[in-house]
Amino acid sequence: MTQQPPVEPEPSRPVRSWVCSSPGTHIWFLIIALTSLVVLLAPSHLDHLLLHRNSSNLHQLLQHPVQSLVSSAFWIEDPMSLPLYLVLFEVFLAPVERWLGTLRWLVIVVMAHVTATLISQRLVLESIETHRAPAAMAHVLDIGVSYGIAGAVGVLAYRLLGPWRWLYLVSVLAVFGVPLANDGSFTDLGHVIALGVGLTALPLTRGLPGERPGAGGPDRTRTGAAGENRW
Repeated sequence: MTQQPPVEPEPSRPVRSWVCSSPGTHIWFLIIALTSLVVLLAPSHLDHLLLHRNSSNLHQLLQHPVQSLVSSAFWIEDPMSLPLYLVLFEVFLAPVERWLGTLRWLVIVVMAHVTATLISQRLVLESIETHRAPAAMAHVLDIGVSYGIAGAVGVLAYRLLGPWRWLYLVSVLAVFGVPLANDGSFTDLGHVIALGVGLTALPLTRGLPGERPGAGGPDRTRTGAAGENRW
């Protein structure tokens, strides 16, 4: 895959440059903001219907597999949490897109979302079939962008060097692993799976401009001024 060099923010227009350097992240967030506005303005019975129709729960996956996988990534359950998602997008998704480019970023996010959804819902199906979970679990609400974010969190570890990488890894493993170990839900399992997808995406970090072969990160001898080519 041919990659363009990372786009550094223009000093005079840092916000505009940041948005333009990570278009996929900000287009995705814009769509989520619009769907959140729809949920916020819709009558209570209609917003419930919209969220469930766009869910990637077991029922929707069996009826409309592709549609549910795609649409579930563009809705969140609570519109009031939109500011939190904006922070997560800017802290994790945007830096990954600026670093790897939009195409590789998209591959990681899609793989994390799809893999985590399918595996976690497969386990829901097995739990229902073996009577370890009620049949109503097939209709549980399963929407949101958290699996994609978890994938970005995982691959971002390769952007860090030295002890910072290990500190980051310990932190994110604790954040995602503790809820799962403490009687976690299928969503907690999905987060860990998505994180794993990001951590196994090391090959997609290779071949970037200014990178030392085999280093998994930028070549600091070629970055020029202090702070250049960093997130």
